[in-house]
Amino acid sequence: MHPSVAVEQPASAPTWTGDAAVVTEGLTKRYGSRAAVDGLSLTVRPGEVFGFLGPNGAGKTTTLRMLTGLVRPTSGSAWVLGRTAGESVAGIGALIEGPGFYPYLSGRDNLRVLAKYAGTPHRRIAQVLATVDLMDRADDRYGTYSLGMKQRLGVAAALLKQPELVVLDEPTNGLDPAGITDMRALLRRLAAEGCTVVLSSHLLAEVEQVCDRVAVVSHGRLIVQGTVGDLVGLGRLVIEAEPLADAVAVTGGLLGAERVSVVDGKLHVQAGPESAAQINRALVRSEIDVTGLRQEVRTLEEVFLQMTGPQPTGDDPPQGDPPGRSRRRFGRRVLPR
Repeated sequence: MHPSVAVEQPASAPTWTGDAAVVTEGLTKRYGSRAAVDGLSLTVRPGEVFGFLGPNGAGKTTTLRMLTGLVRPTSGSAWVLGRTAGESVAGIGALIEGPGFYPYLSGRDNLRVLAKYAGTPHRRIAQVLATVDLMDRADDRYGTYSLGMKQRLGVAAALLKQPELVVLDEPTNGLDPAGITDMRALLRRLAAEGCTVVLSSHLLAEVEQVCDRVAVVSHGRLIVQGTVGDLVGLGRLVIEAEPLADAVAVTGGLLGAERVSVVDGKLHVQAGPESAAQINRALVRSEIDVTGLRQEVRTLEEVFLQMTGPQPTGDDPPQGDPPGRSRRRFGRRVLPR
């Protein structure tokens, strides 16, 4: 699979089809001469959990803000649930960058404020509090909540109106391992109930377990999108054999030279475990001694690092946020509908 890089398209309405929850074409956001998001073209299917991955400053949050109407694109276009992005937030629940609540109100009362604004029946408040496992602390002041509890209340707010699409920016931020496991189960349950989930995350192991498809972005541009299986690929077989040059020739002739390489004196073959016996037989028939053969499965993290290259250090300025404003300070808002 060859990664495809999106190119900027002229501003126009994308072709809407009923089999997509989100469509963007050439979506671009510039701050002065710098493109935070650069010609991004994505498709999110209904009922899937879609992971949005990229290094810090890659433009993920800016993209989510454009999808929810918090930021206007410079050029290109996006449709969300059949409408131009920003035209309406009906059917959308979002948690962008972090929850913003009144610290002196309880978690329940904060949700009451949002429910009144959104026209949501108050009975829904207890349901979403139970969904995110906050019923036992619902009447405590928000200011006393841990970071993980604040994050869960933000997700509860995003679910208030039983949205068709939920957009979550780092939903597991601040959660302990048990909380991350619960969040994973919640996201899968939402998808099973027909809700589409778009989430950004830096926890690649979690994304690998929960997402149906993912998109990887770097410097505001799309690197690749596809299923997790597509990105991870076949994995690899690591073979120790002598003579090595003969093993390379035999294996390359069997599977194709492009799938064979030598690393640290060992043969690396891009192939699944079903190919191991076939390769071993071919090597033995060619009178090549095989002293070791094992299967290694690539992780999403390995693929991600290969695609995005070296990550910026703490001294590097973010590439995907407005000049002069840090990612954490660039607004905090929850959309209840």
